[in-house]
Amino acid sequence: MGAATQDIITIKLERTFDQMDANKDGYLDWSDYQKLGDRYIRGYNLSKDDRRARALQSFSQIYWLELLRHSGTDGDRLTKDQFVTANRLAVIDTSRLNVTEGGGHAIFDVIDVDGDNEITKDEFARLMRDVWKDDSPQTMELFTRLDTDGDGAISRHEFIRAVREHFLSNDPDAPGSIFFGHI
Repeated sequence: MGAATQDIITIKLERTFDQMDANKDGYLDWSDYQKLGDRYIRGYNLSKDDRRARALQSFSQIYWLELLRHSGTDGDRLTKDQFVTANRLAVIDTSRLNVTEGGGHAIFDVIDVDGDNEITKDEFARLMRDVWKDDSPQTMELFTRLDTDGDGAISRHEFIRAVREHFLSNDPDAPGSIFFGHI
């Protein structure tokens, strides 16, 4: 695993930074994470008291604090480089928070509207349309890539695997790399 591995992961994390930087000021702060959570809450018409909304907000807050802890900065905001470094360190340090597991489960619980432990095509289309503002035909291609067993639904296992791939895979064609790089 050489420089190419790091470059692919860095590219994915930089895309994530760009998408999360709501005011495009070149920094991420807690308000950017709050706005992301709010997009899910609005997109799924959740009450702020809904357990799924609370879990997503709690995870986001802990994740943000872990990024600050791993960033090496004393401030309350991160540059793109600090964000990339902090994510790399936070993902491998599971002593306080397992980023790939905790975040993946919190997001899955919101997307899985009917609670049947799988994401249907309609639930996926809603995520892309209402949260990520993308209703292009390519979104269903992403669904098919994430549905690795081809049963017509994305299981919790398939979704968590995609989250792991986003943070850890050096394969640019891995379903998680494509999905989370897209959003």
